[in-house]
Amino acid sequence: MKVVIVGAGSVGSSIARELLSHKHEILLIDLKPEVIGRSGLRGARWLVGDACELSTLQNAKMEDADVVVSATGDDKVNLVVSLLAKTEFGVGRTVGRVNNPKNDWMFNDSWGVDVAVNTPQLMTALVEEAVEIGDLVRLLTLQTGVSSIVEFTVPHDSHVIGRTVGTIEWPEDSTLVAILRDHAPITPSRDDVIDGGDELFFVTTIAAEDELRALLSAESAGTEPADADPDGADRTGADRTGATGQHAPEDGFDG
Repeated sequence: MKVVIVGAGSVGSSIARELLSHKHEILLIDLKPEVIGRSGLRGARWLVGDACELSTLQNAKMEDADVVVSATGDDKVNLVVSLLAKTEFGVGRTVGRVNNPKNDWMFNDSWGVDVAVNTPQLMTALVEEAVEIGDLVRLLTLQTGVSSIVEFTVPHDSHVIGRTVGTIEWPEDSTLVAILRDHAPITPSRDDVIDGGDELFFVTTIAAEDELRALLSAESAGTEPADADPDGADRTGADRTGATGQHAPEDGFDG
């Protein structure tokens, strides 16, 4: 796979190092020629220049890239590079680094960004994932804000425990894709039994997160949800709707 990485700082260099170890073809673009010597990257190709200039991207033969990663510390640069890569060169996949969380709303297909990586948000999610048990934690936003990967650690008093995956009526737009148990990943099947301490990973739409959270929270609170009765009767009348905090989008760009 041919990958162009714009920005050879600590983030861009780390991405390049990992991709090189997986035998991918890497081209790094950076304004500063001195980063080449100190990067320690072997096997990567380099281009010194301003990636916001169309001529630089033409010299990079951007049209041959499978993926373009905009990993600079400047959100404006990352947006411009993603937009040019998508609209001028038809790159199939663009990944944009978000430095300021207030700019996250701009990193979507309108600016040519297929996947936005919000580093502060991701670090926050990893912290929450490490300490939060019994709550749904969003790990990553996919498809320009339409879908996400979320995680739920099953409390040891949850009524999910002992139930098989196939007997739980998950929200329509949520799919259980993995179970992490004793540090080992499990591909879930309908017959897998959920245990306390399991980490459940879902791919879900953002809109369905609240329904999924309500279902799992009801379970962890010791309340049987309506679908738990094999006869289909709602024994508790538990409210399975959740509340969500909405943040108004910023009107301007935050640098």
